[in-house]
Amino acid sequence: MKADINLKLISGNANRELAETVAKRMSVYRGSQVALANARVERFNDKEIFVEVYDNVRDEDMFIIQSTSNPANDNLMELLIMADALRRSSAQRITAVIPYFGYARQDRRTSARTPISAKLVANLISEAGIDRVLTMDLHAGQIQGFFDIPVDNLYAAPVFALDIMANFDDLSDVIIVSPDVGGVARARELAKRIGVGLAIVDKRRSKPGEIEEMTIIGEVAGKRAIIVDDICDTAGTLCKAAEIIQNEGGAKEVHAYISHGVLSGPAVGRIEKSVLKSLVVTDSIEQPEPVKACDNIRVVPIGPMFAQAILNISNGTSVSSLFSEEALGPIYEAFYPMR
Repeated sequence: MKADINLKLISGNANRELAETVAKRMSVYRGSQVALANARVERFNDKEIFVEVYDNVRDEDMFIIQSTSNPANDNLMELLIMADALRRSSAQRITAVIPYFGYARQDRRTSARTPISAKLVANLISEAGIDRVLTMDLHAGQIQGFFDIPVDNLYAAPVFALDIMANFDDLSDVIIVSPDVGGVARARELAKRIGVGLAIVDKRRSKPGEIEEMTIIGEVAGKRAIIVDDICDTAGTLCKAAEIIQNEGGAKEVHAYISHGVLSGPAVGRIEKSVLKSLVVTDSIEQPEPVKACDNIRVVPIGPMFAQAILNISNGTSVSSLFSEEALGPIYEAFYPMR
C-alpha cells in the first residue's frame, strides 16, 4: 500500500476514544505513525464553540472524526466549525467521518408542517465545505441522496457476523429477528451472512413512543433469537419485543445486536431488568460508565473497519470491498481469531 503522506485525522469531542483507535489501527495498517492533528475544540463562556488547528493542513487530505450523537446540536456544530477552519486553512480535501449520523430519523415528513431535518443537516454539511461523508448504517438509505457530495455508507453487519460466529458456537438454533417491518432488509442481510432463519415482530403504534400491539411472524420457539436494528434509544420497544419473543414466542434466549447505542434516559435500567441475555452495540457512540458497567451490554469496535475505509478513500480504492466479513476477517483477527 502506498504511503498516504498527505493524510491527516482530526477529532472533535463526540468520540475521541474512537478517533484514537482509528489512528492507532491506521498506523498498524500503514506501517507508519498516524496521529490526530493538534487542535483545540472548546467552548466560550456563553457555550459558543471555538476551534483552532495548530498543525499545518495546507494541501492535506483531512478526515474529521465526529459522530453527531448526544448532545447532537453541539456535536454537529463542532463538525461544521472544524470543517470551516480546515477549509479556510487550505486543506485539499475534507471528509467528514460520521459513524453515527444524528437527525437521520427525521428523513421524511410524518405529518403536516414538519421539517425534513436530515436534508437540512446534509445541506449544512455541504455548505461548510466538506467534500465527502463516511458514515455507517444510516437509518434510511435514501439519506445518501440528500447530499450533492459523495457518501460512503459502511455496514455493521459484517462485524456483527464475525462477532456472532465467534460467540455462538452452534448456529443451528439461532434465528435473526427484525423488530419491525421496516428493518427486514437489514435483518435478512445478517441472517443470510450467517446462514440462519428470519422472523419479524410486527408492531402497531398508537402514537409516537408507544406500542399498541406486537405480533411475531415466524417460528422462534426453542431458539436463540437475535434482534437486529440500527438504533436503540430509550430501549422501550427493544425490551418489549424481547419479552414477547421469549414469553409468548417461546425463545430460549434473546440477544440483540444494535448498530448505534443511543441509550438515552431509562435505557440502561430497562436493559438491566429485561429478558435480554446480551445487547451488543458498536462504539459509533462513546458510551458512559453506566453502559460499560452493565453486565448484559457489550461494545464491539468499528475502529478497524473505519481505519481501513479511510485509507481506501485516501488511496482512491474501493470502500465496498469492506462490505463482507471475508474482507474484514484479517482486519479483525485480533478480536475474532480466524478459525
